[in-house]
Amino acid sequence: MNPVTVRYFASLREALGSSEVVELPAGSTVGQLRDLLLARGEPHVSALARTRAVRCALNKVLCSEADIIGHAAEVAFFPPVTGG
Repeated sequence: MNPVTVRYFASLREALGSSEVVELPAGSTVGQLRDLLLARGEPHVSALARTRAVRCALNKVLCSEADIIGHAAEVAFFPPVTGG
């Protein structure tokens, strides 16, 4: 199993807290991590719903949900940011 630190920002942080550690099988993708978090039920379902626009970063670099998570990686989820 692979320990992954999951960090949340902005409104996701308000709903889920700042971070948590999740154990994933080796070779898991960011999308599989999101699905695992959704399977936990509320409040993850509301915050990370597939109908919501959520960006992700792997080891502080923007990524897609198809990216494979390496050992002891950090994945961040956050809403799209708009300027103003």
